[in-house]
Amino acid sequence: MPPRRVVAWSIPAVTGLALLAAACSDTLGLPRALTENVIDTVSLYALDGTSVSLPSAYHIETRNVVRTDRTPVFDFVFNIDSQGQPVFLPTGAVGLGEGSGLQVVATPFDSIKIAPGSGYMLDSAVAADSGAVLLARSRLTTCNFGANVFFYAKLQVLTVDAAARRIDFKILVDSNCGYRGLEPGLPRR
Repeated sequence: MPPRRVVAWSIPAVTGLALLAAACSDTLGLPRALTENVIDTVSLYALDGTSVSLPSAYHIETRNVVRTDRTPVFDFVFNIDSQGQPVFLPTGAVGLGEGSGLQVVATPFDSIKIAPGSGYMLDSAVAADSGAVLLARSRLTTCNFGANVFFYAKLQVLTVDAAARRIDFKILVDSNCGYRGLEPGLPRR
């Protein structure tokens, strides 16, 4: 069995989160959106019990899969817990501070038009069973126009391969700084 990957970085405390969260919920005054929202298909491998050369984490802002042994910059990790259940872990659940968040929703993937500004699990594992739909919020990010904002995404688990310790999901990320629109195409303010 491959060695357990350990995630142990520290993140400085962020102040003024309430003020920043309020600013993120209001898109007025944001620059014009330039990046079209697209749906990607992603595969991640469990943090435990797989080769460290395989990606086990996702970075929302850049829409990239990452290896946790190479970078502490990601927003959630996939793992299979001690009961054999597939889970996603936000940064707070792996000791990186409570910046990113996840929430399971009952709304179908295609029906989600805008990300909520609150309600995210920040420091606990979130079930990632086949068919589950989740909303994700990135860690706090400074945009090129100086504002501190979150990036938002929606995802739906397509398959969980317990033998390969892999999860496949589709994800739509709004890569426009400060926007929360979760529909394909250019988001509106």
